[in-house]
Amino acid sequence: MKRVIIATNNQNKAKEIETALAFPNWEFLTLADAGLTSDPEETSDTFLGNAKIKARAAKKLCDCAVLADDSGLEVDALNGEPGVYSSRYAGTHGNDAANNEKLLRELGDTPLEKRTARFVCTLVFIDDDNTEIDARGTIEGHIGFKAKGDSGFGYDPLFLPVGLNGKTFAEVPQAKKNEISHRGNALRTLRDELLKKGRA
Repeated sequence: MKRVIIATNNQNKAKEIETALAFPNWEFLTLADAGLTSDPEETSDTFLGNAKIKARAAKKLCDCAVLADDSGLEVDALNGEPGVYSSRYAGTHGNDAANNEKLLRELGDTPLEKRTARFVCTLVFIDDDNTEIDARGTIEGHIGFKAKGDSGFGYDPLFLPVGLNGKTFAEVPQAKKNEISHRGNALRTLRDELLKKGRA
């Protein structure tokens, strides 16, 4: 059995990763599942840099494979904000409601056609032998004028992805979101890389 520690305690994220990388005899555990604590300071100004910081910190705590991601929202009208600060945009880490309120406030009455944005996800996988493999995925869309839907998390209630006919990520089932999401796209790329390199 190959053990992979996912450098997160977010169960939604862990489940999505486990579903996408369902290789035979692979076992996925969150940090908490493995009895580990890792919360390194994310000091990079890129998603890839922060994912590497999280993956390498987790790898120091175990002798198995680890997987970390860093993801966020880039809004063109705000010069790419909130970017790497997506989870703490309003000041408090993980306060989705406050982050969404700030985003709407910053965009103000910017017309929909200028509210273009994308979700970005970068994954870093470090195998048992310390080999690093990274993958990136994106999904383009727009930022709506008010929150809609009650599934998903983060900026999902505001994000109108291309191809969902005006529905937000929070208005569709998780399985549908996984088919087109930034993390889903990154995971599919990572899965292909792992298979191509004979690591799965």
